[in-house]
Amino acid sequence: MDTSAPQTARIWNYLLGGTDNFAADRAVGDEILANLPQLAENARLSRAYLARVTRWLTAEVGVRQFLDIGTGLPTAENTHTVAQSVAPDARIVYVDHDPLVLAQARALLDSTPEGATAYVHADLRDPATILAEAAKTLDLTRPVALFLMGILGHVERDDEAKQLIDTYLAALPPGSWFAMYDGSDTSPENTEAVRIWNLSANPKYHLRTPERIAALFDGLELAEPGVVPVTRWRPETDAPAIDQYGAVGRKP
Repeated sequence: MDTSAPQTARIWNYLLGGTDNFAADRAVGDEILANLPQLAENARLSRAYLARVTRWLTAEVGVRQFLDIGTGLPTAENTHTVAQSVAPDARIVYVDHDPLVLAQARALLDSTPEGATAYVHADLRDPATILAEAAKTLDLTRPVALFLMGILGHVERDDEAKQLIDTYLAALPPGSWFAMYDGSDTSPENTEAVRIWNLSANPKYHLRTPERIAALFDGLELAEPGVVPVTRWRPETDAPAIDQYGAVGRKP
């Protein structure tokens, strides 16, 4: 593990107030915060969106299986924590390729006795491996919620991002769900923050317009309110709109 090179998961962990990061990660995070002080709050608001989506899918839709790819480092309100607080029998598979996430995976594997959690060390671009490993914990003949939270921005081309989504969903049955969020180019400040991020961080991040994010859901049935800033997706507080856009769609 090269601690001298900034890594996305560790920078995001720093912005969320975590301790699983190194000097190189904090240096990039501090430079970003100097130009976009609200980014740390945006990180927390994006995390709160993940929790709301998980809670809604579990409590209101009845989903009991989750495949969370690009999970990042453990923080508050991880997917299994939220899902199993509603449905103790929920089963969750986490996927990430950062070696520090692998080292911290034990924190992700704390499960209720009725449910299960597992961790797969693999890259988003290797769906065959991820799906084969996920099938050891999840029943892929029953609906699964696929999470790609804050990770598709690392895929520069829209057609490649869409192909990855479709490949994963093709292995899941009708009634499965896809949820994501990513950064948008809706403000000069966010564009500048990502420019600074990309000077040092690995992998690089690419912003999309809300319209391009919406196109990733083609063929799916969007849950209300559609593709919106994450703070506007079934909000529980009156938080301002931010440059992170997300949505949840159902495979018909």
